[in-house]
Amino acid sequence: MPEEINRVLTDAISDLLFITERSAEENLHREGIPKERIHFVGNVMIDTLLKHRKEAEKSHILKTLDLEWNKNRTPRPYAVLTLHRPSNVDNPESLKGIFDALKEVSKSIPILFPVHPRTKNRIEEWGFSLGDRILALEPLGYIDFLYAIANAKLVLTDSGGIQEETTVLGVPCLTLRENTERPVTITQGTNRLVGNNPRKIVHEALDILKNGTGEFRIPDLWDGMAAQRIVNILLSLEK
Repeated sequence: MPEEINRVLTDAISDLLFITERSAEENLHREGIPKERIHFVGNVMIDTLLKHRKEAEKSHILKTLDLEWNKNRTPRPYAVLTLHRPSNVDNPESLKGIFDALKEVSKSIPILFPVHPRTKNRIEEWGFSLGDRILALEPLGYIDFLYAIANAKLVLTDSGGIQEETTVLGVPCLTLRENTERPVTITQGTNRLVGNNPRKIVHEALDILKNGTGEFRIPDLWDGMAAQRIVNILLSLEK
């Protein structure tokens, strides 16, 4: 991942490294970072998710999109898609292949697609059609988006953070990339890597819709207390 270059450089000059999963410690040891500089504290992104989850339950985004069954706010089955990485959206063949696969998946379930500006430009530039069952939306705010993915039957994404959020929410996730910097979301969570291979996307999506996500668990210390652990470590160093 391009971001890994910045991560390696930043870690090399940092005095304290706060990690989100155990495998990160092994990576840092291989890079020559001494153990005393590494602290396993959990994931601050999950702090944010858990803090706002109750507020997100008040969202009316599904009602606005006519995706609620009844006054009890039971959602109709739907999937959520996000797509923005250059490796997917800046190559017309890759992007067409992904959309062809998603149109096939959408025959079984409608797909909500908050469209990133970069992706929107490419769709318009190349004249791609999304079909009737992929609902293109303006980008959603955090609260509405959190509610949308929390109630989805399936999420398809090339985002890093959404892999983490779906793992905590227990929502099946297909990552449209060849690799991930969040391996724990695969080994323990609900995430599967499918790349941008149309056949694999369709196969894995239909398998999840039929059989669910299978066994998973929330990774260690993804409990909403990561920031507090970081503060406690910083305070202890002042003494």
